[in-house]
Amino acid sequence: MPKGYWIGRVEVFDVEAYKAYQAANAAPFKKYGARFLVRAGRFETPEGESRSRNVVIEFPSYQAAVDCWHSPEYQAAIALRKDVSVIDLILIEGYEGAQPGD
Repeated sequence: MPKGYWIGRVEVFDVEAYKAYQAANAAPFKKYGARFLVRAGRFETPEGESRSRNVVIEFPSYQAAVDCWHSPEYQAAIALRKDVSVIDLILIEGYEGAQPGD
C-alpha cells in the first residue's frame, strides 16, 4: 500500500504564537504515524514561487494522511495557526511504480 504525504509551504508571521500550533500538532501526528522528511532547512526556488518554510510529512498510508488532517485534534491545532501563518498544503498518495532506469 502506498504511503501518504503532506507537502506544505508555509509563511509564518508570528513565530512565538506559531509555537502553540507546533505543540498542538504533535499528538495527532503521533496518533496517525507521521514522520517528518523535510522540516524547514535550506532550499532553492529555481522556478515558480515559494514560502519561507517547507515541509514534507510521511504517513503510513494515504488514508492515515487524510484522517490526520480531518481529525478533531488536528483541526484544533489549525485554529492556533490560522491567524499567525498562511499555508499551501496538499495531501498526496505516494508512488510505488517503475523508476527511471527500471
